[in-house]
Amino acid sequence: MNNLPSSVLFCCDHNSIRSPMAEGLMKKHVGTKSFVQSAGVKNIKDIDGFSITVCAEVGVELEKHQVRSFEDLADFGDDLESYDLIIALSPASASMVRDLTKDAAVGVEFWDIADPTGAGDSREANLISYRAVRDDIINRIAKRFPQ
Repeated sequence: MNNLPSSVLFCCDHNSIRSPMAEGLMKKHVGTKSFVQSAGVKNIKDIDGFSITVCAEVGVELEKHQVRSFEDLADFGDDLESYDLIIALSPASASMVRDLTKDAAVGVEFWDIADPTGAGDSREANLISYRAVRDDIINRIAKRFPQ
């Protein structure tokens, strides 16, 4: 299962922390060899500042990321069934993706990635938490999609 899919969608709850991090890190890892996108169950938030900071530390720019939901993807004509692989990073997104793709020939995986929000009581403590999530995603991408 190490073959690189032609298209990958990462998803989480709000598309503001985990899934945009995964999208950016995957794009850095595979370049243009695969189409990579991200979405959330909801899009009620903006891209998280700590996500922007910790990804910038490894050369991944997230400042211009546009938060989007599954509904937004559909509005753009981007159906979930058009992806070869969908990787859910939260229980809520995994449940929704499985429900929305139950009759489609799309691979779905669940990576249980921690939600780093509110993990610390200081900026540095929060950054440590976000870095741990970033590094977890980097390691999972490298293991799942060896280059």
